[in-house]
Amino acid sequence: MELQCVVIDTNVIVAALRSRQGASHDLFRLIGTGRFQLNLSVSLLIEYERALLDPKLKIPFSADEKRKILNYVCANAHHQEIYFLWRPLLADPGDDMILELAVASGSQVIVTFNKRDFRGVERFGIAVKAPIDYLKMLGELP
Repeated sequence: MELQCVVIDTNVIVAALRSRQGASHDLFRLIGTGRFQLNLSVSLLIEYERALLDPKLKIPFSADEKRKILNYVCANAHHQEIYFLWRPLLADPGDDMILELAVASGSQVIVTFNKRDFRGVERFGIAVKAPIDYLKMLGELP
């Protein structure tokens, strides 16, 4: 069976690392387990790094630990090059790169807390799910 392809928005990664409680952390722990294929682009990795290293977000890890986390994510993700842009399409221009990655990688799902920002992506055959809803979809939660 082919793994479901997903793109995880930065807000989910940040939430997963700020607290060991909740669906974001549970989803993050599934990276690299074969439950889904995480897709990543250079621009999304740079956004992950910028967010993780931002002291205002108060992520409780050292800079070295954060880099190791990023390396783990990179090692367990499919690296997708983007050859076309769909900009501007979404209400928040910062989210366009997430959509472009999802389309280019053939992802079926974008996991985010900002579901409203991704209105209209269903025309590309992409579902938008909150972390808890995606975990339920995977059968990880009742």
